[in-house]
Amino acid sequence: MSTITTHVLDTSLGKPAEGIRIELEYGGAIVGSAVTDADGRARDLVAKSATLDAGDYRLTFFVGEYFSKGSRNSFYTQIVVSFRIGEGDEHYHVPLLMSPWSYSTYRGG
Repeated sequence: MSTITTHVLDTSLGKPAEGIRIELEYGGAIVGSAVTDADGRARDLVAKSATLDAGDYRLTFFVGEYFSKGSRNSFYTQIVVSFRIGEGDEHYHVPLLMSPWSYSTYRGG
């Protein structure tokens, strides 16, 4: 069974981004959600018993809420990362490096 994890770092502050709400979508339905912890990790994004089928997924990071809580302006209200899970049992780690004005993501290990 494939698994998905994520980690958010605020590169403008040089630290993990705590308190970002995240939703995972598949086939137009929300199949997981979490809020990043003090380490910027969403540890319970998908239930351990969940089965993730091959296909196209989307992670939505609600970063506007995060920046507003810190009284910081941001160009982005949400950052959406679309990606594909293949057949087989693999781990998909999708980190997000962000600031109020830019972001980058990649498939981690």
